[in-house]
Amino acid sequence: MIKKLSHSVREYKFPAIITMLFIIAEVVIEAIIPFKTAELVNLINSGLDMGSILSTGAVLVVLAVLSLSCGGLAGFTAAKASTGFAKNLRHDMFYNVQTFSFSNIDRFSSSSLVTRMTTDVQNVQMGFMMLIRIALRAPLNFIFSVIMAYRMGGALATSFVVLIPVLIAGLMVIAKKAMPAFRSVFKKYDKMNESIEENVRAMRVVKSFSREEYEKTKFASASDNIKNDFTHAERIVALNSPLMQLCVYGNMVFVLLVGSQIVIKNHGTIINVGQISAMLTYGMQILISLMMLSMVYVMMTMAAEAAKRVCEVLDEKPSIVSPEKPVTEVADGSIDFDGVSFKYFADAKKDALSGVDLHIKSGMTVGILGGTGVGKTTLVQLIPRLYDVTEGSLKVGGVDVRDYDLQVLRDSVAMVLQKNELFSGTIAENLRWGNESASDEELREACRLAQADDFIISFPDGYETHIEQGGTNVSGGQKQRLTIARALLKKPKILILDDSTSAVDTKTDALIRRGFREYIPDTTKIIIAQRVASVEDADLILVMDGGRIVEMGTHAELMSSSEIYRETYYQQTKGGESDGKE
Repeated sequence: MIKKLSHSVREYKFPAIITMLFIIAEVVIEAIIPFKTAELVNLINSGLDMGSILSTGAVLVVLAVLSLSCGGLAGFTAAKASTGFAKNLRHDMFYNVQTFSFSNIDRFSSSSLVTRMTTDVQNVQMGFMMLIRIALRAPLNFIFSVIMAYRMGGALATSFVVLIPVLIAGLMVIAKKAMPAFRSVFKKYDKMNESIEENVRAMRVVKSFSREEYEKTKFASASDNIKNDFTHAERIVALNSPLMQLCVYGNMVFVLLVGSQIVIKNHGTIINVGQISAMLTYGMQILISLMMLSMVYVMMTMAAEAAKRVCEVLDEKPSIVSPEKPVTEVADGSIDFDGVSFKYFADAKKDALSGVDLHIKSGMTVGILGGTGVGKTTLVQLIPRLYDVTEGSLKVGGVDVRDYDLQVLRDSVAMVLQKNELFSGTIAENLRWGNESASDEELREACRLAQADDFIISFPDGYETHIEQGGTNVSGGQKQRLTIARALLKKPKILILDDSTSAVDTKTDALIRRGFREYIPDTTKIIIAQRVASVEDADLILVMDGGRIVEMGTHAELMSSSEIYRETYYQQTKGGESDGKE
C-alpha cells in the first residue's frame, strides 16, 4: 500500500525530503537550548561578569531563531509536499476511474467514489504531513531529550523510568479504544454522501411528494451516526491531556523536591540549579514527544483506513482492455451475435442474456421491444464492449469486438442511454462531446436531424445557452433530443437509442426516425422502445423476454405470428381491443 501511494508523491519528493532535514535540524537545536539555558542559569547564579552572561544569552537567541526558522521552513515545505501529494493522488484515482468498464464501476457507488476522492484523500494527506513532520520529530526529540536528561541529571533522570512506561501504556490503551470508532466512520461517510447525492438529484420528486421532512430525518440519522462515532472516539482521545498533565506535573514535583534537596545537601557539587532547570525542560520535551506519538498513532490509523479505500480504487484494473495487436478500423455497421450468453457476475445463478443468435446487416434499422428487465439494455451494451460476453462471440464489421482497439470500436458506436446526462456548460459545448472539432453548421445539422434546432434557437442565447449540471434547466424531451444530436455528431457506424425518445411526442419521434432514414442510411440503427409506433417501420423487430429473443421479424410478420407483439400493438393503438382480422 505504501509503495502504491508513494508513486503519487512524484515531483514533491524534494520538498518532502527537505522537510525532514529541517525537522532534524530543529530537533537538534531544541535539544541544545536547555543545555545552554542551564549554562546561563549557572553563570547568573555564580555571579560572573555581565559579558559572559550576555554572550551565552546571545547564543540562546541565535539558537531560538534558528529553531524557529527551521520549524517555519519545515511547515512551508511540508504543506507544499502534502498538498501536492494529495493533488497527484486525486489525479491518479480519477484517471484510473476513467479506464473502468461498467463491471468495474458496478463495484463502487458514486457516493463512495466521491468520499474516497475527498475525505479519504484529505485523511491520507494529513497522514503524509504528520509522517514527514511529527512522526519524525517526536521520536528524535524523545531520543535526544532522554540522552541529554541523563547527561544533565544523572540519577535524577530515573524518574523517567517510571513515568515513560506509565504514559506509553496509557496512550496505547486510549488509542486502542478509539480506533474502532475511527474505522467505522468511513463507511458511514459513504452513506451520508449517498443521502445527499440522492436528495439533490431527486429534488423535484422530493418537492412534488412533500417528502422534505422524511429526507431531513434520513440525512440527520446518517449525520448523527457519524457524530456519535466521532464523539465516542474523541472523548477517549481527550483522556490524553489529563494523562499527559499528570505525568508532566508528577515529573516536575519529583525533580523539584528531590533535586532541591540534593542541591541543598551537597551545595551544588553533585547537581546544580541549572541542571534542575534543564531536567524540567527535557522532561517536558520527553513527555510531549510521547503525546505527539500517540496523536500520530491515532491519525496514522485513520490515514491507513482511508489509504486502503484509496488503494482499492488505484488497484482496480479495468476488466476490459484493448488486445496487444488490436484491429484499428471498423469496416461497417454489421453486427453478429453467435450463441451469446452474459451474466453480470461470475457467480451469478442466472444469465442476464442467454442463447442470443442475431445477425444485423449494416444500415439496417432494428427495433427492440420487451418488458422491464428482460435484457434489452444489456444486449446493446455488449456492442461497444461496455461489458464482455460470457459465452459465444459478438462481431462488429465482421471482427470480434474483443479484437478491436477500444477507442476505435467505441468511436464507431454512438449510444444514447436511458439516463440522459448533460454537463454544465453551453449547449454547443455539450454537443461537441460527440465531436470536439465539429463546426457550427455540423452542430445545427445534427440538431435538425434530432428535432432540436427549433427549440435551441428559441432561447435568447441560442447554442450558447448555458446548461445547468445534469441538464436541469431543460425539459426531458429537450434533453433527449440534445443527447441524440450529440450522438449523431460522432458520425457513427452504429447508432443505439435506448428508450431515448420516450419523452418526446409521437410526431417528433416520427420526424427523428425519418431523419435517420434519409440522412444516415448507411448507419446501423438500433432502437429500444416501449412504443410499437417507434419501431414498426424498422427492418427488423426483436421481441425479448427473460434474457432471450423470443420473436423477430418485420411489423407485418410479427402481427401475424407473435401474440406478445400483437397484444402490445392493440393495447397501444386500440385500447387493447382486437378486431381479429390481423
